[in-house]
Amino acid sequence: MPSAEFEAAAEKIKTLKESPNNDNLLKLYGLYKQATVGDINTARPGMMSLDLAAKAKWDAWNGKKGTSKEDAEKEYIALVAELTA
Repeated sequence: MPSAEFEAAAEKIKTLKESPNNDNLLKLYGLYKQATVGDINTARPGMMSLDLAAKAKWDAWNGKKGTSKEDAEKEYIALVAELTA
């Protein structure tokens, strides 16, 4: 179960006046999914799929494979603090 600090960071990131750049959005996504679900449990969208965003999200989450939920939470909280500073 996610910590209260993690939940607060997830809410805080929604209050930004400007959206983070794509690289940071993908980092946030990958860390959030790793912290809440754990290792990726779906297949990568196929080569013929035109949904490039789905592939990028899958890659971001897959890049965190093997990271503990606790470590992913800590990284997510730190990134949110950096982006909201």
